Amino acid sequence: MRLIHSLEDAQLTEESVVTIGSFDGVHRGHQSLIAGVRESALKANRAAVVMTFFPHPSVVLGRAQPFYLTSPEEKLVQINQTGVDLLIEWPFTPETARVRAAEFVDQLVARLHMRELWIGHDFALGYQREGNAEFLARLGETRGFTVKSVEPITNDGEVISSSGIRAALKQGDVAHAARLLGRWFRLSGRVVAGDGRGRTIGIPTANLDVWPEHAVPANGVYACRAWVGHIPHAAAINIGTRPTVTNQTQRTIEAHLLDFDKDLYGINVTLDFVAFLRGEQKFNGIAELVAQINRDVARTREMSREFRSA
Repeated sequence: MRLIHSLEDAQLTEESVVTIGSFDGVHRGHQSLIAGVRESALKANRAAVVMTFFPHPSVVLGRAQPFYLTSPEEKLVQINQTGVDLLIEWPFTPETARVRAAEFVDQLVARLHMRELWIGHDFALGYQREGNAEFLARLGETRGFTVKSVEPITNDGEVISSSGIRAALKQGDVAHAARLLGRWFRLSGRVVAGDGRGRTIGIPTANLDVWPEHAVPANGVYACRAWVGHIPHAAAINIGTRPTVTNQTQRTIEAHLLDFDKDLYGINVTLDFVAFLRGEQKFNGIAELVAQINRDVARTREMSREFRSA
């Protein structure tokens, strides 16, 4: 897959099949749409092209706070795995939002030799979302391309969407988020110094400094698969304000890697959230807290055979 950041750099000589969207999370619905693009392109000997945006248009236009399910780097990894030929990561700005739909499409036709445009059921592009499916189909009749509007993918009757995954994460339901994503929810961060309290009670933790615009599951304790480099480890993760030992209001993400005693400071650790164990609690002292953490670790260990090899 080739990655570019502007249509001027496309330099395509063959015709193309294109899909456009934010693709935050690259969930099962996105995967199905992109798979259709790739299959159609292969049959017609055309290039399979994905155009995505960063930052998310809703963030730039002030309609939402940052909430990304995937970092820009992780999104590129996920889209690369779909086997497309070209990914255009278009920088979205207030100026981009003012581009008229017809003007934008004319660029796709001129630069990408677009012959098919695949879109989701609620897709629209251009100024004030004027470029809906009906508009694009009419435009295609004069510009020489067809529009394929794809029905949404569902999970037990629920339309799979990025907003639905964010809602699941806000409830701590990482298992449901995984069903919608088609993989475990992933969060990465660099290990930074904490207060060292975990080591003093015999349960050392790595404090993760994550991208502040990334979605984070609800406060609580989770069983995770933690990646240090290419090596997976079972890990018990606490997200929250640590009410038993501090009066802080800022959330922290602390990872206790089972049977691991190496220095992680400055290293990037990636977490795959496998299961929610319990909500955040305030205990009556350190001894009660330690006893519960040991139970959390034991439950994580029981699960570790399943997700270490997955």
